[in-house]
This record gives sequence, C-alpha cells and structure tokens, in this order.
Amino acid sequence: MNYYINTYGCQMNIHESEKIAGMLEDMGYIPCAEEKDADIIVFNTCCIRETAEQKIYGHMGTTKKLKQNNKDLIIAMCGCMTQQEGIQSTIKSKYPYIDIVLGTGNISMLPQAVNRVRANRKDKVFDENYLKGTEDSMPLARTSAPNAWVNIIYGCNNFCSYCIVPHVRGREHSRKMSDVVSEVKSLIAQGYKEITLLGQNVNSYGHDLNDGTTFAGLLNEIGAIPGKFRIRFMSSHPKDLTDDVIAAIANNKNICNNIHLPVQSGSDDVLRRMNRRYTRQRYLEQIKKIRSMLPDVGITTDIMVGFPGETEQDFQDTLDLVRQAEYSSAFCFIYSRRKGTPAYSMEGQVPYPEKQRRIQLLLKTQNEVTKRLSAEMVGKVYEVLAEDANPKYPDTYCGRTENGRLVNFRCDFNPVGQFVDVLIEQARSATLWGRAVKED
Repeated sequence: MNYYINTYGCQMNIHESEKIAGMLEDMGYIPCAEEKDADIIVFNTCCIRETAEQKIYGHMGTTKKLKQNNKDLIIAMCGCMTQQEGIQSTIKSKYPYIDIVLGTGNISMLPQAVNRVRANRKDKVFDENYLKGTEDSMPLARTSAPNAWVNIIYGCNNFCSYCIVPHVRGREHSRKMSDVVSEVKSLIAQGYKEITLLGQNVNSYGHDLNDGTTFAGLLNEIGAIPGKFRIRFMSSHPKDLTDDVIAAIANNKNICNNIHLPVQSGSDDVLRRMNRRYTRQRYLEQIKKIRSMLPDVGITTDIMVGFPGETEQDFQDTLDLVRQAEYSSAFCFIYSRRKGTPAYSMEGQVPYPEKQRRIQLLLKTQNEVTKRLSAEMVGKVYEVLAEDANPKYPDTYCGRTENGRLVNFRCDFNPVGQFVDVLIEQARSATLWGRAVKED
C-alpha cells in the first residue's frame, strides 16, 4: 500500500508531515512519487494566507477523478486549515469524497481513522477535538536529512490582529526541557547535523511550565551537548527576545549566529493596529544590540504590506527600516484577510493593485541590501553544511553558512551531510557561488 502527502506552509507543517508519514509507515504504507499511485492521499494544510487556502481547495478538487477511478482510495485532510470555523461543513458539502478530517492536536488519531475507513468504505471520520494536545511520541519518517526539526512549543498567545494561528492552534504549551534535550541528543547520535527548534514564538518557551524553564536555558542545555552540529530556531517574537537568549547564542559554538526576527512593519501606527506590542525604535534598538553581541550575525525577517489603513508614509517607514536593519533576507508578503481576526473587519482595506506595487518596491529594496551584503562575502571562506546536490550543475552542491546564507559550490567529492569550507567566488544577489577548499 502506498501513501502520498501534500504539504503546505512552513517548517512546522513539514515536520508535522514527517509525523504523518511515520504513522502511515508504521501501518505498512510506503511513500510513492505520484498521487495516482497512492492508496491514501493526505493534505497537510495551512491557513495563514487566503492564497494558500484557495490553492489547497483547488488541489483537493483534482483528486475527485482519482477517487472515481479508485473507490478504495482514502483521502484525508489535516492541519490548521481544518480547524477554522465552518470548514467541516464546507468539506462535507463541496468535497464529499474526502474521508478523514483531523486537525493538528488530534493528528495522532490518523491510524485509527484510516483503519475505520478501510473497514467500512462508507464511513467518514470528522473529528472536531482539534486542540486536545499534540503527542510527540508518535513515529517519525524524517525527510530533511542532514537537517531535522524539533517542536519545543505549540500554539500562540499573542493574538496579532491579522493572524489566525492562535484561533486554530490554541494557546501556548511547552514540551518539557528533558524531552526536548533527549530528542536532540538522539538526532545527533543518528548523524543529523543541523536541528531547528520550532515554535510560533520560541522565546515564550517554558513560561507555562512554572518550573523556571526558559528558552535561554534550553539553548544553553543543548549547547552543552558534545559533538559537531548546528542548532537553529524559529520564530522569535521581538517583544520577547531577551539579552540572555542573545548571550546563549554568543556563548555556544553549536548555536547558529542567525536570528529570524519578524518585524511585519516599520510604522508605529501599523504595529499598534497589528497588536505587535513593540515600537519601531525598540525593534531597531534590538537589532543594534544583537549586532553588538553577535558579530557577523545573519538577521532575517517577515514583512507585510497592505495592512488595513497602511498609508504611503507607513509603507515608506517600512522601506526605511529595511535599509537600516540590513537583513540578509526577508520573507515579504501581501496582507491576506482571514475571517475570525480583528483585521478582517478593519476599515481602510488597501486595494490589491496598490498592494502589488508596494510588494514590488519592498522586494527591490531588500534585494539591494542583500546584494550589497553578498558582495562583501566574496573572497572569504565560510563553513557550509552541504544539504543536497544541485541538479542543474554537475559536481555542484548547495548548503548554508552558519549565518543562514545559501551557497552553491563546486566539490570534487560528494559532501552531502558534511561540513565543508567554501571560498565564495561570486555573489548573485541572494545566492552565493564558490568552491570547496581544503583546511590548512
């Protein structure tokens, strides 16, 4: 029996797909390369932006013909999109060939649901107990070697006015530090070289455990593990980033000199209406402090344009902040209305053509910064973790520096999964090109 998983969204969803794959493989299913060969198709969904949601609905529609040709095909839908109000009724009425609908908190029910549908092809499993809690003991089929993902905290308490996440993933709850450290140690022993700690807001880690656990403490504990490996984390909320977290990065050689710090806007008025709970000045002061404590740090961010009421001056303030912050890269996106969030009904919705104009200017501004920073790296040697071969170029591989920059490099042996010193010979905006060099 074969399975096929469609994954949408961020690294957290990629990791949750690994959990789905692990459960299916534990049941005897094996992965296949195409949907048409699958006995079960799983949609692991994302509802952060409306465009992603529409894409998922469109893709689900194409599976109707597969179901008609194969009555025994099981189609399942899970992830945070399923946890929005009214989604179950939409699926039942418009996509009656979907057999299973689960969320993120009840994903561990998938084997039970599959067995139930296999036993009675007319049966459906639509479980609404989405937020009962996520289990981390379920089997995993990791797919990102030499990288691995580790959840440290679930949910979110911030309730940014544009964001649906707290409504579909629930309130924050942290894993015990001993469990996280044990998982990281196991991954290192298995040969994984880079581990990313995941959470909607990793800086909040431990606050709900009421035993003194903090994110900085977790970083120091993991940093003390012997061996050659890297630790990354995402995402950090600017209002919660503390000096002890920055110090933990500085004091532990295995923690990457790289911070993803979403700013969303450079306008105080927009930040206030977004409910971000920091100001432009405070954010820029954080950037200054990070750079003073972490030389050569790579700082990345998320930026939104077209938030309701965003004026031209607000937008220009964002462009100015991008120039000052000097991000190595940025995830830039257009505001997408999400039902159930305060921003959905805010006045001053920005017309889509204007959003498009602003996103293009934002991308141009960030690309100029990235291009300049890239040029400064040419002629220098950086340690790169080789992640994969570049299929477009023979004897060329790709990987990332400690501070998060993507590098394509030539090498006369297969270095995938290894740390390699690379001389940067050329910069093409966001991507660097070079060649592997031997250590002195």
